[in-house]
Amino acid sequence: MARRKEAHGGGHGWFVTFADLMGLLVSFFVMLVAFSTQDQQKLKIVAGSMRDAFGVQDQRFSGIIEVLGLPTRPKLKNAANIDPSEASATPSPDDQDKERNYGSNFKKDKKFSLASASLRQALQEMPEITEASKHIMVEETKQGLNIEIVDQDGRSMFPDGTKEPYERTRKLIQKIAPALKAMPFRVSITGHTASSKVPDKPGYGPWELSADRANAVREILAGEGLSVGHVFMVAGKADTDPLFPDNPYMSPNRRVTITLMREEPPIPADFKP
Repeated sequence: MARRKEAHGGGHGWFVTFADLMGLLVSFFVMLVAFSTQDQQKLKIVAGSMRDAFGVQDQRFSGIIEVLGLPTRPKLKNAANIDPSEASATPSPDDQDKERNYGSNFKKDKKFSLASASLRQALQEMPEITEASKHIMVEETKQGLNIEIVDQDGRSMFPDGTKEPYERTRKLIQKIAPALKAMPFRVSITGHTASSKVPDKPGYGPWELSADRANAVREILAGEGLSVGHVFMVAGKADTDPLFPDNPYMSPNRRVTITLMREEPPIPADFKP
């Protein structure tokens, strides 16, 4: 006589798993609804509780936009230490100042975002310099919006040892000039070189070369209508500020940095006494 199979208790295993999933999803959506309306005071209390439970990050990094074709940096250059009290429920005087200036800072950040989008749009509209546009890297820092024109292995933006750029580099700078003119911020132009094992030319080293390349970029922008009032500074830093500190000999360390400063020019560009 055949033996009857005994039924297992506890229900189907898949149903229990499915019920757990539904419970997690409901909790997730409840959290979304709870945080959809932000209360500044409650958020600071939550942040303080999270800090006490898990600790707080010691460093806060700025964002970076990398363009395909450029090596990425393992570490970001711009890191600012933050005080754990910033995550507390009792705001410090500095926090209150930040809240008071939030509106103006938001407007400036929005202008920087629009400038970045305008630059990329301008580069995309010139298919003849598509390859050269890969040499552009945009990064937002404390000083402003950096537009880095960098070298790549086997493809430089300037002939070796000279200040005059290649024609493709000139077209690239001319293409981004209208976006720079449209911004109400002054422009800083800085030249950089990479470290080299080759001896410097007598009387003309990396300091002179980096300064001359920065000034050459300024002349191109001036030829496209960038006024004198828009220029904050033109300088050369040689190899003292490499883009890749871990390898100062890398070709991307050779670059010219155009920075949109976080300030408005003291005199309007169209001012006439």
